[in-house]
Amino acid sequence: MLRTLLILVISLFPAMASAQGFQVGFGNMQQDSALPVEVTADSLSVNQNDGSAIFSGNVKIVQGEMHMTANKVNVHYSTGTVGIARLIAEGDVLLVQGTDIAEAEKAEYSIEDGSVHMTGNVMILQENTSISADEMTVDLKSNTAEMHGRVKTILRNQ
Repeated sequence: MLRTLLILVISLFPAMASAQGFQVGFGNMQQDSALPVEVTADSLSVNQNDGSAIFSGNVKIVQGEMHMTANKVNVHYSTGTVGIARLIAEGDVLLVQGTDIAEAEKAEYSIEDGSVHMTGNVMILQENTSISADEMTVDLKSNTAEMHGRVKTILRNQ
């Protein structure tokens, strides 16, 4: 009986997840968005008029335990204060926190909110589970992620 119920729940899991969104854990520790952000890239273009900088070519961002890579990252600085407000990463975006890995076509990291919003063929790999969706928002302070838009998961026994 229990096995039948478990099979039923697992078989309905993707349908239930896609109906209202799906929340999962992401990362194994809280991310401190006040930590310094280190950005390395092949090139940098700075626009003094709008307070932005574009890093391109093998871009790598590190903040504490969080790592992000992308083809191009547009950095928007805070107005009135010194610091980064948000990062917009495009092209082969990879986000790693702890043992969890997420990939997407685009990601916007709001440092002020401590959130990362990923769109375009989002895929998360967590130990024996993979989850895909159209978009995902990660709350780095609580280590949670919410996925929306045709969520699909694959659960493996080993």
